[in-house]
Amino acid sequence: MTQTDIGRGAGQPQRILTGFRWVPAMVRGLVRDVRVRWALEEAKLPYTEHLIGFEDQGTPEYRRLQPFGQVPVYREGSLELFESGAIVHHIAMQSPVLMPQDPAARSQTLTWMFAALNTMEVPIGSLCELDLFHPDEPWAKARRPALLEQALKRLGELDRVLVDREYLLDRFTAADILMTTVLRDLRETDLVSRFPALDAYYKRCNARPAAVKSLADHMAVFDTAAAGA
Repeated sequence: MTQTDIGRGAGQPQRILTGFRWVPAMVRGLVRDVRVRWALEEAKLPYTEHLIGFEDQGTPEYRRLQPFGQVPVYREGSLELFESGAIVHHIAMQSPVLMPQDPAARSQTLTWMFAALNTMEVPIGSLCELDLFHPDEPWAKARRPALLEQALKRLGELDRVLVDREYLLDRFTAADILMTTVLRDLRETDLVSRFPALDAYYKRCNARPAAVKSLADHMAVFDTAAAGA
C-alpha cells in the first residue's frame, strides 16, 4: 500500500483518501475517488493517498471502513466516511467555494447533488456498465435501446435547465462536481455533445483547474503502477 502527500497544510486534521492502485484502462478516470479529489482541490484541502489492490477489498479491516468493499474511503482525523457523494458533501460543508452559506441555497445545492446521484447517475451508469462490461452479450444488446432512451431523456431535460445558466445554480458548487463526473461516464459516446447547452456546461466544468489537477492526480497513480511493473 502506498501513500502520497497531495498539497500542504499545517495544523489541519490528516485527510486520507483511499483509491485503487490499478484498474483496467477502460475505467481509468471514472473511479469515484476522482470526484473526491476534485472537491478537495476546489476547497484547497491537502490530503494523503492510500492505495489498495483488489485483494484488499474483502479483508475485515477494509470492510469495517467500507461495508461494500468499494472505493473511495475517506478519513479525516477520527472521522471515517464512505460513498463518494457523502464525502463530497462533507468536504463541501467546509468550503464556501463548494457550498453556499445561505440556508436556502445550501438546500438547493443538496437537491442538485441528489439529482446527480439518483435521477442522472442511475440511467447513465446502467448504460455505461452495459457498454463497458457486456457490449457483446445478446441480452445487453436487447436491453440497450431502452437504457439509451432513458439516458437521452434525462440528458435532454438537463440540457433545458442549462440553456440560460453556466452552472446548476447561480455559481459553481459541489453539485457540479457530482453532475460532471456522472456525465463523464458517457465519455466514449457522443451523447453529451448532442445537447449544446449540456456540452458547454460539461466542458466548462472539466476545464476548471481543480478538475484538471484532480483527474491528472488520479491518472498518475496508474502511470506509476505501470512504470513499476
